[in-house]
Amino acid sequence: QALLCGVIVMRPEDPLIFLEEKIKEIMEKGLDSGLWYMCIDPSLRTNLKRIAETYLSAIFGLDVEQLVTTELCTKAFDFYSRNLKKFYFRGWIKYHLQRKSNRKKTEQKMALAAVHYKFRKIRIIIEKWNSWAQIHKEKNTLATRRLQQIFNKVTLKAVLKAWHAEACSSLKTKAYFESLIKKGPEGSFVSSENLSYQSVKCKASHLPEEALLQIFRYVNLVDLARCAQVSQTWMLLTQNSSIWSDINFSSIKHKVQDKIVVNILQKWRPYVQRLNLRGCRSLHWPTFKSISECKNLQDLNLSECQGLNDDSMRLISEGCPSLLYLNLSYTDITNGTLRLLSRSFPNLQYLSLAHCRKFTDKGLQYLGCGRGCHKLIYLDLSGCVQVSVDGFRNIANGCSRIQNLLINDMPTLTDRCIQALAEKCEQIMSVVFLDSPHLSDTTFRALAECKLVKVSIEGNNRITDLSFKLMSKCCPYIRHIHMVDCQKITDAGLKMIAPLKYILILNLADCIRIGDGGIKPFVEGSSGATLRELNLNNCVRVTDASVTEIAQRCHNLTYLNLRYCEKVTDTGLEALGNMSSLISIDISGTNISDMGLGALGCSGKIKEISISECQNISDTGIQKFCQDSKHLESCHVSYCPQLTDETVKALAFHCHRLTSVSIAGCPKMTDLCMGYLAAACRYLHFLDISGCIRLTDKALKYLWKGCKQLHILKMLYCRNITKQAVLKYTARLEKREHNDGDPPPWLGYDRNGNTLTFPRSRSYKL
Repeated sequence: QALLCGVIVMRPEDPLIFLEEKIKEIMEKGLDSGLWYMCIDPSLRTNLKRIAETYLSAIFGLDVEQLVTTELCTKAFDFYSRNLKKFYFRGWIKYHLQRKSNRKKTEQKMALAAVHYKFRKIRIIIEKWNSWAQIHKEKNTLATRRLQQIFNKVTLKAVLKAWHAEACSSLKTKAYFESLIKKGPEGSFVSSENLSYQSVKCKASHLPEEALLQIFRYVNLVDLARCAQVSQTWMLLTQNSSIWSDINFSSIKHKVQDKIVVNILQKWRPYVQRLNLRGCRSLHWPTFKSISECKNLQDLNLSECQGLNDDSMRLISEGCPSLLYLNLSYTDITNGTLRLLSRSFPNLQYLSLAHCRKFTDKGLQYLGCGRGCHKLIYLDLSGCVQVSVDGFRNIANGCSRIQNLLINDMPTLTDRCIQALAEKCEQIMSVVFLDSPHLSDTTFRALAECKLVKVSIEGNNRITDLSFKLMSKCCPYIRHIHMVDCQKITDAGLKMIAPLKYILILNLADCIRIGDGGIKPFVEGSSGATLRELNLNNCVRVTDASVTEIAQRCHNLTYLNLRYCEKVTDTGLEALGNMSSLISIDISGTNISDMGLGALGCSGKIKEISISECQNISDTGIQKFCQDSKHLESCHVSYCPQLTDETVKALAFHCHRLTSVSIAGCPKMTDLCMGYLAAACRYLHFLDISGCIRLTDKALKYLWKGCKQLHILKMLYCRNITKQAVLKYTARLEKREHNDGDPPPWLGYDRNGNTLTFPRSRSYKL
């Protein structure tokens, strides 16, 4: 600044030399003493008066005495007053605006408080109203139940009274017509052949003849004979030819003899179209001779008939040319019978040779020889381990129209066998390969040209997700997938078949690598809404997330198996309780409690349930479930040692349609629970009380009196039930199992019902 001022004011001739000199001078004197005018000649400097406090004198040219005047003080005071007023006015404005803002905020807060108070008041009112409504609803429900009980009692009395009156009338009618048979109007004998149906019409039956005939078609032969003795009307109805077009001897296989079969077939042979002799081991030549006289026979089941051989089949083949269905499983037929089939039954469509071990590959070649069984569409070769690749090739050459193929229990079955069969049998729609461990993905590659609708494989560790990929690509119309105990099937495989649209049945039991990652995408896929049956037995990775998704997506699901899915809890069951389509469910071995079981019964549509090995349920949960499940027909609560007679009481009092009950492994059950069952469950067919150590002979007496339709009774490890009582009260049963030994350790308790310390295995099935 000093150098610049010096150059400007002094205007030297040589500015550079001037600057050099001044710089040397500044360096000698130092920078501390430097002033802005130090480089200017003193003669050229301005003479300024030094002012300590103000520059007014320099600006206006006044002395110090002239600065403080009256005018200046007035102006200064006015200026100061105006500034002070402006300052306070601005402060007042700011304060007023702040108050206005605070007032507005307060009003807003008061408005919010008023709304909050209003909603809180409404909520309190609604809560009180809801409590009042719940109380009145419970009262109405209780009143409805009492009225229903009164109505049921009145109805029952009316029904019993009407039944008693009709029974008395029927007895009088029967006695009257018996007297007419013995003696005619003029004292002569009148035979039963001369009585028309209209003349003996029973007043006790108001059903039309067609309806009664339909009912009699479901009655076995023994009961049909008993029905014929009820009244003259029923006797004539049992002689209707339409009833004898379908004869089933398998229901009385332990009682049937050649004489009975021959008499029936001799009488009704022109009308017999379907004949079932399955398991009738005491039949011999006379029976097969009578069968050969049934010229219109179309369906013949000779499974497990030990007396059947090639000679017997020769008789049958000579007299039954119209045969369409033939079951020869578990018999001793040889290649000779197969040669007869090709000659005598050209229209045969269904053939079962399951577990017939005496024919060879050569016999299968006969099926395609001559007239042959070229129309065969169903073939069962289960257990025929003697059949080789050549045998399957012979089948393919002679029976290329096969659509349904069953090959179970055949450990010798390989991919080459299926390849040989699939080369010419391109119409195969259904394959069942249970317990065939040597098949692999190659089998499905060979069946790629077949439009499969049903696939069943069980116990195979070589099938992988590639098979599901082939199904998704080549089988767009598949409906039934049964992949049980296939350890290499994973969630990726389920994702591959998710786009398929027509799957109705999916069974993935014991596929332990299946979890939520596969189930959720599948049910979200095209088949989720149409799925009817889903089996996830022992799929231990499945959780409540999958169950909830199933409940939301599968609106047509009727059967669900979650047995041993230990990660399924009450949350999943609460979702299932909203499914109106579900009628059968298995939740054995899950971690459910009374809350989940009660929620499951809310739909009221469950007909079959299995809750075995559920340690967290109690009598209370069963009671709550039964109150809503009036249509229950089958209930298994086995291996739940905490349950008592109250469980059976709830089942008996609320579920009168029960046909199957299992309380095996429940040591707290007593004779009282059998009294409940016998009093209310008149339609009971199956009962398992194994391991119920407190039951005595009195329980069997109850069942003998009340459960007239009981067919199967299991009484293993019932040490207080004697053999004498078993023989006395269970003689009429089709099947019974009994021993009076102590309960084994795996049941989890000793002979006195005391709990054992070590865990029991869940793999045993009585």
